[in-house]
Amino acid sequence: MKKKIAKSAGQQPQLFTIATLGSHSALQILKGAKDEGFHTLAVVTPHNERLYKSFAFVDEVLVIDRYSDFPNYEPELNRRKVILVPHGSFVAYLSLREHKAMSTPYFGNKAVLDWEADRMRQREWLLRAGLKMPRQFTRAGEIDRPVIVKLYGAHGGRGYLFVKNADDFGVRASHLVEQQYIMQEYIIGVPVYIHYFYSPLTGKLEIMSMDRRYESNVDSLGRIPSADQEGWDLKPSYVVIGNQPISLRESLLAEAFHMGEAVVRVSREICPERGLFGAFCLETIVTPEAEFYLMEISARIVAGTNLFIDGSPYSYLNYDEPMSTGRRIAREIKNALLSNSLDLVLDQSSKLTGFEFPEIVPTGVAVSGPGVPAN
Repeated sequence: MKKKIAKSAGQQPQLFTIATLGSHSALQILKGAKDEGFHTLAVVTPHNERLYKSFAFVDEVLVIDRYSDFPNYEPELNRRKVILVPHGSFVAYLSLREHKAMSTPYFGNKAVLDWEADRMRQREWLLRAGLKMPRQFTRAGEIDRPVIVKLYGAHGGRGYLFVKNADDFGVRASHLVEQQYIMQEYIIGVPVYIHYFYSPLTGKLEIMSMDRRYESNVDSLGRIPSADQEGWDLKPSYVVIGNQPISLRESLLAEAFHMGEAVVRVSREICPERGLFGAFCLETIVTPEAEFYLMEISARIVAGTNLFIDGSPYSYLNYDEPMSTGRRIAREIKNALLSNSLDLVLDQSSKLTGFEFPEIVPTGVAVSGPGVPAN
């Protein structure tokens, strides 16, 4: 007979497997999980099988034909003590319905996916948090200033368009008629992606790191004087190729922290009880007047955190050891296991009935940094 979760004893991380899709930020997630004592599993396609097998911290590799087949392997995952850590490829390769229907133990709250996936609901969330956002146009005929046209979903900037006015939209964006998109005022400033972590165990928010993205070809076009671009048939694109580290002026950090707090607070109103927890990112533009404009939110770990697998200047302020966002996720799961609070860090759809929990007395492990000590 399966034992229920024992409330009087903690569980050891080495009895569990952290798994994720082999893409996006998987290396960071699995390295962090291994550093925290977990068994690790990468779910990969034949194309990248050798890559993930080349890393010693990846204990197992499960090869599937394509990432969209991932839900078909759920029975196999549920026979093991697997905890899934999602990232952007879950959003890109699985439908929202498939994503939410999976019952394998899952770090995070799937309820926020409905708000992240729908750009109109996402805007409502950020405005309710009191954050400043660019004007959004609902009809192309209303466009009276430069806008950025963004598709729904996690596409790494692919398909985004810069449009100067309503006439320009009719010429360049008519092919989007059957797709979902928004038309957002183009704000002049510095893009800053702020990476946060909110702990449901401690109720504390941390700024983990920050980045800006290198996009092709728009960043290359910026190196060519405008006079030299005349006569070229140039169409800017915004496909994310990589990321660059950035740090904010310290005088701006308080505002960045308050924005993260506001987003978490409102998430509990729109997704009662649980709200947003774990890793998330606010995509901002900082103007010459040092004002933050919120462009969008990613309610999960983002690829920009890959810059900081060995930690960032901000995570170092909280931890006396390398602490990536991936490792911070694993640390939260470990703290939950050792304090018998696993249900606090997993989505409510997670099925724990297949887990066998031997009673293990905690050894009084103290966890450094903002996380609650496990003993």
